[in-house]
Amino acid sequence: MNKEIRNLEPKELWNKFADLNAVPRPSKKEERVIEFMMNFGRQLGLETIKDEVGNVIIKKAATSGMEDRKTIVMQSHLDMVHQKNNDTDFDFDTQGIEMYVDGDWVRAKGTTLGADNGLGVATIMAILESTTIPHPALEALFTIDEETGMTGAMGLKGGVLEGQILLNLDTEEDDEIDIGCAGGIDVTATAEYDEEAAPEGSVGYTITVKGLVGGHSGMDIHKGLGNANKIMNRLLFDGFDTFGLQIAEIKGGSLRNAIPRESVAKVIIAQVYDEAFVFDMQQIVEEIKTEFKTTEPDLEVVFEKIEDTPKKVMPYMAQFFFVRAMYTAHNGVYRMSADFDNLVETSNNIAKVEVGAGKLAVKCLTRSSVETSKLDLATSLRAAFELMGCEVEFSGSYPGWTPNANSEILDVLTDIYEKQNGTKPDVVACHAGLECGILGTNYPDMDMISFGPTIKGAHSPVERASISSAQKYWKFVLEILKNIPKK
Repeated sequence: MNKEIRNLEPKELWNKFADLNAVPRPSKKEERVIEFMMNFGRQLGLETIKDEVGNVIIKKAATSGMEDRKTIVMQSHLDMVHQKNNDTDFDFDTQGIEMYVDGDWVRAKGTTLGADNGLGVATIMAILESTTIPHPALEALFTIDEETGMTGAMGLKGGVLEGQILLNLDTEEDDEIDIGCAGGIDVTATAEYDEEAAPEGSVGYTITVKGLVGGHSGMDIHKGLGNANKIMNRLLFDGFDTFGLQIAEIKGGSLRNAIPRESVAKVIIAQVYDEAFVFDMQQIVEEIKTEFKTTEPDLEVVFEKIEDTPKKVMPYMAQFFFVRAMYTAHNGVYRMSADFDNLVETSNNIAKVEVGAGKLAVKCLTRSSVETSKLDLATSLRAAFELMGCEVEFSGSYPGWTPNANSEILDVLTDIYEKQNGTKPDVVACHAGLECGILGTNYPDMDMISFGPTIKGAHSPVERASISSAQKYWKFVLEILKNIPKK
């Protein structure tokens, strides 16, 4: 399997990606990949540092003739989003990613691929290892925990880096150059309730919403994709209002930065409503499928009768307020940018819902390129859940990256791109959370830019990296290194 990947061109890039993908590297559990990267730098005889939070910095002197150029920082994050299909038997804590080639794409077998941001990490590793690629003085910055809190970037202290230009290799369209990004904040609503005994004469059902595309909660939020938690709530709301359905348990979604693909609920209804309930639900399911027929062609909703009917359920009033709060809570695009065409300014992802055993939790990730708009939407969510009696916590707030249209390195990249491809690149700000905004707080004078190869379906098991795009991107990177401005 990996031999097939290692034979792809450019071999320098794909071989390092295969090496990296053999190392388990979930967010918050980066010990093995940190050790891997520390050993990599030391084996090359390069100055290799691990800072207080776990970021790895490897420094390499300029190649001959490039000493008069500005020092650059090449930056990517070590962690990856771990998502798999329900029918995939895979342990992210112990196994390396199983990759294969599918036409022009490299994919993983039923899991995320880790091209986000593994291809960026592999690029930097290949340049550090090379003895033939010309480049200025280089500081390689490998951050941790980008996907679940950006604590690596937040923990990087000022004065550690000397570079004047930062090349962030964490975007996913090879014809785009990013000069700005959204900030974000986690919004978590929690509550406790006293369970009550299920009424006699009840029957139980498991409702499963599955088959959704999922994806990146920033880059894909504008695509009109289904959110499993919102779809499930529509079913629960109608079942509650029409048939007195009561919730025993809900488990929906997983990671805050992934649009939820699946949700499972255990519920009860009075046996007298059994046939009518199933008939009514199927009608609603068909309506939802019609709404999402273009964006979610594989959407499934399955109703299965439970032999062992749940004994405890959420009480009437708690459920009354819960399903209404979930309906009220905004999901998706909240506002488009007035300054950049087709750019999402503010959005929310209702990422994870857990209900059962007398506790409930709803976890959201709110993003915006405008700080006040981010807080406005977060406050709207807070209000919706506080009205039902939840405690609401804001955490993990990080700033956006304000675009600098006068960037010197931007001029370099746009000129090279046009010469190599015959067209101008799209200079954009993105709705994802890049680390540039955070790094800029301690390095305000650093000229920053972000670019990368084409990656589709990041944060989902359909993640894939384009082989031809990686070749185009590698050629772009090598030319950039030759043309870094003089000091």
